[in-house]
Amino acid sequence: MQAILPPAMLGILGGGQLGRMFVTAAKRMGYRVTVLDPDAQAPAAEFADVHLCAAYNDAEALRTLAASCAAITTEFENVNADAMRELAKTTRVSPSGDCVAIAQDRIAEKAWVNKAGLPTAPYLAIESVEDIQVELAPYLPGILKTARLGYDGKGQVRVNSADEARAAYANLGGQACVQEKMLDLKLEVSAIVTRVSPEQLSVFPVAENIHKNGILDESIVPARIAPALAAQAQQMARQLAEALDYVGVLAVEFFVLADDSLVINEIAPRPHNSGHYTIDACVSDQYQQQVRAMCGLLPGRTDLLSPVVMVNLLGDVWQADGGEPNWNVLMEAPNAHLHLYGKKHARPGRKMGHYTVLATDVDAALEQARALKETL
Repeated sequence: MQAILPPAMLGILGGGQLGRMFVTAAKRMGYRVTVLDPDAQAPAAEFADVHLCAAYNDAEALRTLAASCAAITTEFENVNADAMRELAKTTRVSPSGDCVAIAQDRIAEKAWVNKAGLPTAPYLAIESVEDIQVELAPYLPGILKTARLGYDGKGQVRVNSADEARAAYANLGGQACVQEKMLDLKLEVSAIVTRVSPEQLSVFPVAENIHKNGILDESIVPARIAPALAAQAQQMARQLAEALDYVGVLAVEFFVLADDSLVINEIAPRPHNSGHYTIDACVSDQYQQQVRAMCGLLPGRTDLLSPVVMVNLLGDVWQADGGEPNWNVLMEAPNAHLHLYGKKHARPGRKMGHYTVLATDVDAALEQARALKETL
């Protein structure tokens, strides 16, 4: 793959916070960036060279993007995969539209994970009402998840019986779903892999992730698991990226079970919320890796420079009248780093920013990170 060098124009589908962090990484590296996003106030547009304010499937905007950009990527998996396949006919696109399509659909995603020889929780693919009339005991108690468009806990219903599962399926409108057995979890972790080719591949340190109400709350790095288990998670992420012939940044989320075994929960064909810590705590960050992968460059070093805890900032910590939280104590902490996403309106559950705390060990970082959150 021929390297794309600065000051080439790069394109990204999506202008949210992940796009914003991609743009700032690319700009620091000397590239120019075009963002395609229908929101006139898209956070990434503030820093981009060009903002195409149009729908993701707008034919004219896609033609402009393809004609002006040396390579194109995406910041979210629910972009039109066919649009990415079309763009790939005339310019470099990573990840591929095929890989994005797999990550968009839980049925396809789990099938590919198993095809790669990797474990998932026991699940049943439900694509018609007949599919849910079978014996469901092997998948109960469980979670009924929509096959598409579910994230941050959306499109998921806990069910304890076959009757509850069938009722939940009906309430979801009969759309394609996955009935997944709930497992005895010890904790959740994630590994983020960057792959350019079979010889050019790197994985960030494994993050331990704590969720609240289905949304990531804290990431703790290094994860508080045995080093051998962390190495196994990294190897599984590599194995999946190889099976997909993936080019780009791929986030792989795992369940750590009570017996210390690993199963893959979900994948994301892009940088990930649990990888925000890399901006402040690693030699390279996941957004620089995204740039390097799409430009055909060797992935950067992923060494962890310091134990770190990342805390998400949701709209819940903003004042009822929209006023800013009290940033004073956080800003005065010399080992804390605040990252705000430039969103104009805060609302409960909306990701507005994050901060990281770097310390000599994860316990100290976690204690300080939680104390700082109390001040907000």
